[in-house]
Amino acid sequence: MKLQNIRLIQFKNYSKANFEFVGGINCLLGKNGVGKTNILDAIHYLAFTKSAFNSIDKDNILHGNSFFSIKASFLKGEKKSDMLCAVQQGEKKMVRWEGKEYDKLSEHIGKIPLVMIVPQDTDIVREASEMRRKFFDNLLCQLDQNYMVILVKYNHLLKQRNALLKSLAENNRFDEARIEPYDELMIPLAIEISEARQALIEKFVPAFTQYYQDLADGRELVDIQYQTSVEANFAENFKSRRRKDFMQGRTTLGIHRDDFLFMIDAYPLKKFGSQGQQKSFVIALKLAQFEMLQQAKTQKPLLLLDDIFDKLDDKRIAYLLQMIANERFGQIFLTDARPERTQNYLDALAVEKKYFHLQDTLKENESV
Repeated sequence: MKLQNIRLIQFKNYSKANFEFVGGINCLLGKNGVGKTNILDAIHYLAFTKSAFNSIDKDNILHGNSFFSIKASFLKGEKKSDMLCAVQQGEKKMVRWEGKEYDKLSEHIGKIPLVMIVPQDTDIVREASEMRRKFFDNLLCQLDQNYMVILVKYNHLLKQRNALLKSLAENNRFDEARIEPYDELMIPLAIEISEARQALIEKFVPAFTQYYQDLADGRELVDIQYQTSVEANFAENFKSRRRKDFMQGRTTLGIHRDDFLFMIDAYPLKKFGSQGQQKSFVIALKLAQFEMLQQAKTQKPLLLLDDIFDKLDDKRIAYLLQMIANERFGQIFLTDARPERTQNYLDALAVEKKYFHLQDTLKENESV
């Protein structure tokens, strides 16, 4: 699938702008602050119906306005499909595919496979377990729409159970009968989610380790271990914690506390890995994500690269450029604040490319 064009109206810093893309490399160039990353974020909206950086939709509306819209055209084979994503303050977000509005936004996830590499990705290594769960859950949701359904159900029940526990704790009244219905619904969902994550890791790790070995010249051994509380006696353990949960006012056991341990030479990467090793680890994660999506969707995902030339060293840049030259990727969108650097890297590659030189402000109805 290729993104042919995109039209932005009152999205972030854009009043009105049109972009016509090529099927190869699309280079968004210009000074910091002109809106290069905002275009990538608009593309992210097309795939996930939400921003990659700001979860509050209304905050992505151009200041002083009441709505934004993102319109786009995609081409898969000979078939053209149009899409609209629009947000009006105070109203439900609207997403249309081929003129038909979705009843549930989750129905759209996975239709446009996408992988995004941004400077903040090392947070997956450095930050709390929530970041790692989010990465793998994002991949699973693109691979399997049913996984998103059960994950949303679990999280909804978790929120309700926690609200009940907090209320009971505030009133100092333990009521096991009111907690039990949530447990009966959450336990089978937790087991299904845990099994899906474990199955993913078993497929993911071989591709990931190969990419890391290529990046690091085989100097270290890396691994990913899924750490979950869902074991043979999980249901019994979950129920036995009711009083403890009541005392703490929250659910203390479950897949919402799972973690993915990133290991290097049998030690935790977060604690013992260098900055370079962490960057290589994250790039390998993203490349493995790309490969799994490509295999599952039988098409190459859109690849978004934000400011990579400024954040990666020459070796990692050379590795990515070699993969681009070998046509391992499909359509690519990248940003850079130094146009001459991008052209030096890419002009030598015999691939289709287009340069977009963005200015400080785009005039209304400007076509780029």
